[in-house]
Amino acid sequence: MRRGLMAAATAVFVAAAALIAVMIPRPASAASLTEITNFGTNPSALQMYLYVPDNVDPEPALVVAIHYCTGSGPAMYSGTEWAQLADQYGFIVLYPSVTRSSKCWDVSSAASLAGTGSDTVGVKSMMDWVDARYNVDPDQVYSTGISSGAMMTNVMLAVYPEVFAAGASFSGVPYTCFATTNGSEWNSECSGGTINRTPQQWGDAVRGANPGYSGPWPRMQIWHGTADDTLRYPNFQEQIDQWTNVHGTDQTADYSDVPQANWNRTRYGGTGAQAAVEAISLQGVGHNLYSWGMASKALEFFGYDTDVDPTTSPTDPVTTPTGGPAGGCSAAIKVVSSWNSGWQANVDVTAGSAAITGWRLTWTWTGGQTISSSWNATVTSSGTAVTATDVDWNGAVAAGQTKTSAWGFIGTGAPATPTVTCTPI
Repeated sequence: MRRGLMAAATAVFVAAAALIAVMIPRPASAASLTEITNFGTNPSALQMYLYVPDNVDPEPALVVAIHYCTGSGPAMYSGTEWAQLADQYGFIVLYPSVTRSSKCWDVSSAASLAGTGSDTVGVKSMMDWVDARYNVDPDQVYSTGISSGAMMTNVMLAVYPEVFAAGASFSGVPYTCFATTNGSEWNSECSGGTINRTPQQWGDAVRGANPGYSGPWPRMQIWHGTADDTLRYPNFQEQIDQWTNVHGTDQTADYSDVPQANWNRTRYGGTGAQAAVEAISLQGVGHNLYSWGMASKALEFFGYDTDVDPTTSPTDPVTTPTGGPAGGCSAAIKVVSSWNSGWQANVDVTAGSAAITGWRLTWTWTGGQTISSSWNATVTSSGTAVTATDVDWNGAVAAGQTKTSAWGFIGTGAPATPTVTCTPI
């Protein structure tokens, strides 16, 4: 299922690529993106780019971040916050890169769909190279992608279910939807949203790629805009149908909410943040839906464990959080970048003389500022007053320690760092 963008669609992706490249400023880091050559079997001449943070975990998680059509691994690195999250939490990010002229992933050919050749084999070789050198935690391997990369994420999880714990698809289509038999990279029926199969048929496609597989299936998070005119919105439901069926659950949501304006979220096969399938529909949003903070929401869905400081080695003593309000806590807002229409801030949380297992932060804006989006915290505002609480997995802080960039947000108005009150909970 090679997903190339032919002439008409390429123009749309060029615009999307330009937007993605400029809309997300990324703070500088001491570590840098490195190209790896001679990484193994590589039938389609892919390029491999790797980001290993300075504070990499001794047994790190691995995130495979797959670019959009007309994009590249370096563009995915600079245009998303995955590398910054790696700096914070100590995991590794792999950025595969296409070299064919369309710069689109092969999500249509029989070889790629079966994992016998083309792009899937090349990406898997990259993953094996990383694992051999960095002792990757086999229970914390994830894939995510935008557009063509989202389609490839669906393919990778379907072809290698024993490898991945979860994936996040931003504006994608189901596995096998883009399959062609004439060598074309583009499937107009799929892109137009006219391929409508039953959940059983979609699920059988995944199971058919892995006959005899009896292990756990990767969980999937699915994002799609209702106004997507490149990969039409019906592909959102078709992905839900596929992955719910793979997990043996029905297509009736077990949980639904509106995490922010115009976002409708549903969960299947569970009600918590790590349900089997989570789907987020963005009302009135087009194909280029990816924005700052979404990677953190994907990381939360992955269930990535960030409780242990990534600079701590397996032999170092680790303070076990005991919780409770004793010793208190403090927090500080730090502005890390700004642009014409807004600014980004990260928030550090520090425990006092006793460990805490959760925190509530409050402050008051003095210059008319607002928060337009946030990640890794539950945020509510009432006039100028703001309250933010942890999201369970990032609430624990050891006594006297600081959880750097515990969460973050995008602000409007003039950048500001008001005094924050921290209360252990």
